[in-house]
Amino acid sequence: MLSTEERQHALGLARGAVDRALGPSPPADPAAPYRSAPLPSVFDERRGVFVTWKRHPGGTLRGCIGYPLPVLPLRAGVPRAAVAAAVEDPRFVPVRASELPRLVVEISVLTVPVPIESARPEDRRRAVTVGRDGLIVEGFGCSGLLLPQVAPEQGWSAEELLEGTCEKAGLRPDAWRNPAVTVRRFEAEVFRESVPAGAPVAEPSEVSAAGGRAGPRS
Repeated sequence: MLSTEERQHALGLARGAVDRALGPSPPADPAAPYRSAPLPSVFDERRGVFVTWKRHPGGTLRGCIGYPLPVLPLRAGVPRAAVAAAVEDPRFVPVRASELPRLVVEISVLTVPVPIESARPEDRRRAVTVGRDGLIVEGFGCSGLLLPQVAPEQGWSAEELLEGTCEKAGLRPDAWRNPAVTVRRFEAEVFRESVPAGAPVAEPSEVSAAGGRAGPRS
């Protein structure tokens, strides 16, 4: 678990990176300004991370991209995901600098995804806990991810979460029943700004309402 101070640093990295990216002299690499910045040691740990931007106060999604696997230290993953979520999410037009004061940033720090070993549909369904687990489905050249906060917001059951993740991958909703399809689950520590540029708050049970796309560099 990140401390309140560490969460504040993470949110500051995300907002600062997008401020720079939308400014007059954006760095080629959003993580460059933070490579040697004095940050708590947790920011040197490689962790999967997603960054979500939402409109305030309504909470509607404005962009979400991240890294499902621990390929980068947080000091690099957070700013890169933050900028990608703001300007590269293909579901939305890029965020404009004038919008930032009306957006809140949310960060999901992921555990390492682990496979659900059994291929039996009933075992896979039982292995998924709504509100705790996010899922990654891979098969037939496709992959899709949903963060743990999606199912509670949608009112989904474990089976509906499996189906939704398959659809996110571009597969049939029942593809998770196929032994050739891999299902992995993960958990997330989720926190956000209370208001734009405000103090960090944790979502109830570390769960909030956000979707997510795996970033192009993940």
